[in-house]
Amino acid sequence: MITTPHRERPWVPRLGALVTAIVGLVNIASALTPDIRWRGHLLLQFEAVQTMRVFHALALPAGAALLLVAPYVLKRRRRALRMAIGLMLVLGFVNLLKGLDYEETILGWVAAAGLYYGRDAFTVYHDPISLRSAVWRVPLLGAACLALVTVASWVSSHGRTPPSKALRETYDLLRFHQGPLRFEHHTAAAFHHAVSFAWIPLSVHLVEIGTLLSIAYVIFRPLARPTTLPGPAVRRLAADVVRAHGRDTLSFFKLRSDKYLFFSEDRSAFVGYRVEAGVLLLSGDPVGPPEAFPDLLLKVKEFAHARGLRLGAVGASETLVAVYEALGCKTLYLGDEAIVEVDTFSLEGRAIRKVRQSVSRLTKAGFTAELRTLASLEPATLEEIERVLELGRMGAPEKGFSMGMDSIRGQGEQDTLFVLARDADGQVKGVLHFVPCYGRPAMSLSLMRRDPETPNGLTEFLVTEAVELLKERGIKEMSLNFATAARYMHDPHGPVERALGKLAKTLNPYFQIESLYKFNAKFFPRWEPRYFVYEGRFGLPRGFFAGMWAEGQIQKPTLPRLGFHRRRDDEARHNGAHPLTH
Repeated sequence: MITTPHRERPWVPRLGALVTAIVGLVNIASALTPDIRWRGHLLLQFEAVQTMRVFHALALPAGAALLLVAPYVLKRRRRALRMAIGLMLVLGFVNLLKGLDYEETILGWVAAAGLYYGRDAFTVYHDPISLRSAVWRVPLLGAACLALVTVASWVSSHGRTPPSKALRETYDLLRFHQGPLRFEHHTAAAFHHAVSFAWIPLSVHLVEIGTLLSIAYVIFRPLARPTTLPGPAVRRLAADVVRAHGRDTLSFFKLRSDKYLFFSEDRSAFVGYRVEAGVLLLSGDPVGPPEAFPDLLLKVKEFAHARGLRLGAVGASETLVAVYEALGCKTLYLGDEAIVEVDTFSLEGRAIRKVRQSVSRLTKAGFTAELRTLASLEPATLEEIERVLELGRMGAPEKGFSMGMDSIRGQGEQDTLFVLARDADGQVKGVLHFVPCYGRPAMSLSLMRRDPETPNGLTEFLVTEAVELLKERGIKEMSLNFATAARYMHDPHGPVERALGKLAKTLNPYFQIESLYKFNAKFFPRWEPRYFVYEGRFGLPRGFFAGMWAEGQIQKPTLPRLGFHRRRDDEARHNGAHPLTH
């Protein structure tokens, strides 16, 4: 049974952001419009005119600050929530002291009370503000903006403006007011004698807005996530858990070197994940005792939310659908894993005649197959295997995240198997790479490549020979491949699924959806459904791109990183997270 620390209310951040923006706009409008006269006269009995003007001046930037904070309230940032509440409370007093504007005061204080009441919905924590973080960056950004604007003001007068006048112009420009300097437009005839600086006010405002946005990013950026992959000790711990509990056909793939790992508190279970497009994307099911999965996934979800991420998963099994739905996630059928039952597989019968013909043709051409362990491979044979793997890729990027290995020499690879196809000259021309399923007599296909110069049908020959060779080792099941949307093509239910099946066929030239399904179907496997997990009403599009990027189906755009975007792994272990990367 999953118990969450608070009832999730996804509408609260949306409503909070809207209310924050409304309060900000109302206060800006109030600051820019005249006070009600009788209230002003009444207020003059308690404070001076200059004091009222000061509070008028404070209302405008405070309202603008609420507009700046509102998007971060929408993103569930706790620091933005606290700042919004603080600004609303302060603005209440400012509105009273600038013109007895009790309507704005009541609106702000009621909104602040509502935000405080819904504070549990704001789950994104932040990097601590310290000398190592935002404290020195905020004044640095502000000083850089001030210096740039001052220099621009001084240069516009060709250095003839006194420093005090340039500073006054800077002050006025930053307040969107006209200062003592004039930035005149020049005609074409006069262009050779003077340089126009009419662009300076607009540029100053753009620099000012950019600086404010940069400061907001520094203050409200979410808690860091790990960026250093786990070290050898953590990898060994993961391998031990996989050997003890890796019954699922996708368990071994958690040992890919490009995955981050998150362990349960007692280190008995873990998940493998990547972060893409703001989604903490899990690879298949957790590994460990099944009774540990609900609490582990709850911790993972809290870990993700504290960093402004959504939870997702690629290749989740049917047994965990109810667990994810209890966590508030949504599940969507993704495709079927093709599992060949080794003992009952046969080349007899009309239905499998095309595979039988391919095997016969390759056998007559002198091709043979052998089963090898990594330890038994000679260096020369290993080089041949890697050559075939590279040729078979044909220059395309490497794919795989949830159902494939990124290397044939990684940690734990001593338990993997190779089925090699050799031609009549004894050269390796095709490779199947299998990883083990501990706790059950099964193997999972990780890589399937062949030399493009070999005859058609070599992959069918390899799979058929692999069935026989694995049977000799006591293997009962062979997980062949994953076929996206397979059910929509082999057993659609209703018009919607039939339409999706037709769409999958249409997309085949780009993603080989139908081709992979047809290849798997040749061997009459048992189809086991796998699911895609995502969070939120609009989480599916984001999760889709996260999954496609992680699997290598589409290439992720690369953007330059800002210097202050560096993440620290010690901060990523906030809230009791296991030190995953050391």
